Amino acid sequence: MTKTKEIRASLPVELRGRGGGGIKVAGYAAVFDQWADIGGWFFERIAPGAFDGRLEDDVQFLVDHQGLPLARNTAGNLILSVDSRGLAVEATLPEKSPTAQDVAALLEAGTLSRMSFAFTVAENGEDWEEDGPAPRRTIHTLKRLWDVSVVSEPAYSGTEIALRSLEATRAAQSATDPQSLARVRRMRMALALAGQP
Repeated sequence: MTKTKEIRASLPVELRGRGGGGIKVAGYAAVFDQWADIGGWFFERIAPGAFDGRLEDDVQFLVDHQGLPLARNTAGNLILSVDSRGLAVEATLPEKSPTAQDVAALLEAGTLSRMSFAFTVAENGEDWEEDGPAPRRTIHTLKRLWDVSVVSEPAYSGTEIALRSLEATRAAQSATDPQSLARVRRMRMALALAGQP
């Protein structure tokens, strides 16, 4: 199964200051070992170590995961680090950029207040458990970290990708079990009803 880019959001971001070389923004794009409800379909958490080797990826700082980058780790104006809490972000946005000025004004007003990250899970980089009321996904290894973003509306727009991963895992683990096959059929029907491919 080809892994595609997923997006997760909801962590606070703050404006640390203006002037002296740029607009300073900081926060956490991801935290470890906190269960998140992914659109009511399943729960997900990021395991410590998931970002190992990914801080060297060419990661951009974006607004709503789109547009021109306002900072980039390969340019030295985006610093990514991992601590016991999760993936920490410090960005210096260019003062002359109208978009960066807008971001700073919106952060000051509280209109923008959350961070997000876009990623691809590595092959065999996740575990699914189904012994509770809802499936649970633990992400252990990322294949790629694409961007960190300040977002206007925290949303789990990558949910359909993870649902396909859950379906594939269920099918592979129990291809001959009638109950498991029925669950896979129900998942396919739910995806079709939700308008997912």
